[in-house]
Amino acid sequence: MSNNDNVQVKPGALAGIKIVDMGSIVMGPYATQILADLGAEVIKIENAGGDLMRYAGKSPTPLMGGVYMQCNRNKKSLELNLGDEQSREALNKLISSADVFFTNVRLGGLKRLGYDYEGVKAMNPNIVYVHGVGFASDGPYGGRPAYDDLVQAASGVGSLLQESGTCEEPRYLPTIAADKTTALHAVYAMLAALFHRERTGEGQFVEVPMLESFVSFMMIETLYGHSFVPPQGSMAYSRIVNPNRKPFPTKDGFIGIVPYKDEQWVGMFDMAGREDLKADPRFATFQDRTENIEALYAAVAEATKSRTTDEWVELLHEAQIPYMPVQSMYDVLEDEHLKATNFFEKREHPTEGEYISVKHPVAFEKTPATDVYLDPPKVGQHNAEILAELGYSEEQIKAMADKATVQEITMYG
Repeated sequence: MSNNDNVQVKPGALAGIKIVDMGSIVMGPYATQILADLGAEVIKIENAGGDLMRYAGKSPTPLMGGVYMQCNRNKKSLELNLGDEQSREALNKLISSADVFFTNVRLGGLKRLGYDYEGVKAMNPNIVYVHGVGFASDGPYGGRPAYDDLVQAASGVGSLLQESGTCEEPRYLPTIAADKTTALHAVYAMLAALFHRERTGEGQFVEVPMLESFVSFMMIETLYGHSFVPPQGSMAYSRIVNPNRKPFPTKDGFIGIVPYKDEQWVGMFDMAGREDLKADPRFATFQDRTENIEALYAAVAEATKSRTTDEWVELLHEAQIPYMPVQSMYDVLEDEHLKATNFFEKREHPTEGEYISVKHPVAFEKTPATDVYLDPPKVGQHNAEILAELGYSEEQIKAMADKATVQEITMYG
């Protein structure tokens, strides 16, 4: 399937909302891509070097790396040299007509350029200004640069893996977990601020800190016994940090099995031919199993070796005990369920050739999210269109393009 900028787009829930996006790396772009999928017009402001993630991974043409491709669809790219007065004037005009200004540029750089909250509010008093930061500005870490690894380190996640027996030393999760989690917090923060403005007409400043967002996410089950004063047990939900919490081995592979109800565990023990486990008081109730989770999972791991993965799938499916075979990331691309729901779309990019786009995961009955109506843009791809709408002539647009230079702006990653 090919794409062009004149595709007719079904109106999503955020149709009519304009977002000026000065986000970079993953946290900002992932957040604004979700909003673009929901129908918002997202204008991505870039310097001549472009978003740093454009350099992450090989691509058919320069500055279109794989990470960039997966979090920048449905956006327009406006290339500006913010060291140039005319470029700043263009951005100011754009901000004056926008609903949201999103950025994860460090505050010092924003102030120097005149795009801190007070500067933007002076251009557009009712704007929703969302600032992604590494750490809440009212704490001692406020103002420090932060990236995903640093937030994972500060959040305790690395030591949690060590405590679970997954590794001997602290280790980061092998995914950009803090960035993506914070992006989801940023999305609902923008929506809540827009809803407030809809009710009152008031814009506002919203700060979305990475450390606090990620720790909030992690503490749901990790605070556990320390939810109470004095503590009623250890930190971390015992089932989750159990060193035996891993796919169970079969005769020819591995399988995930999660019996939850008492009767499901009884059925599991029956299938395994383990009458001893069925009668074991350590595994009789949810609370008993939680207290003895390491022994329980170790026993299951021994039992599952007796059959092949396909044999277990057949038995578990018939007994309605939750299970899933273990898949590699390559297997996921061929997963029958994801294929049936068209979750991975093969598209033809105007400059990059064929690529895979991942479907927006949420289904709306009345205001459907659009999967791709604009392929991830090249740097400055929409300059002529956007600047012409702002009243600039062809000569002025060309002059601004000629002044574009690579600028080094430090972001919160």
